Amino acid sequence: QVQLVESGGGLVQAGGSLRLSCAASGFTSDDYHIGWFRQAPGKEREGVSCLSTWDGSTWYADSVRGRFTISRDNAKNTVYLQMSSLKPEDTAVYYCVTDAILRGCRQYYSSSYSPEYWGQGTQVTVSS
Repeated sequence: QVQLVESGGGLVQAGGSLRLSCAASGFTSDDYHIGWFRQAPGKEREGVSCLSTWDGSTWYADSVRGRFTISRDNAKNTVYLQMSSLKPEDTAVYYCVTDAILRGCRQYYSSSYSPEYWGQGTQVTVSS
């Protein structure tokens, strides 16, 4: 069973940085993707970023491109989301996600994509 455990959220001032971690386990293959979604109060959830171990691709939402960086530590089976130049509108619960079948990141181009597996979420609050 796939398990995703996030950590690293917290409170930060606008312009600051945070790094989220996602410890992943239970995959039956070395080819998969790990993504990040977020949901702010009263708003729809949205995809933020994706990294694929299958084809090496990455994807970023327009709202975070250039400020967020996704990376992976193979030895630790952990994916990181480095968030810089944070804005109050980045405030949300951030979820680590994946899918049993979709190994790449192309599905993130669709706003209707709904990942199969979700972590418990970690709160990120950016104060102005």
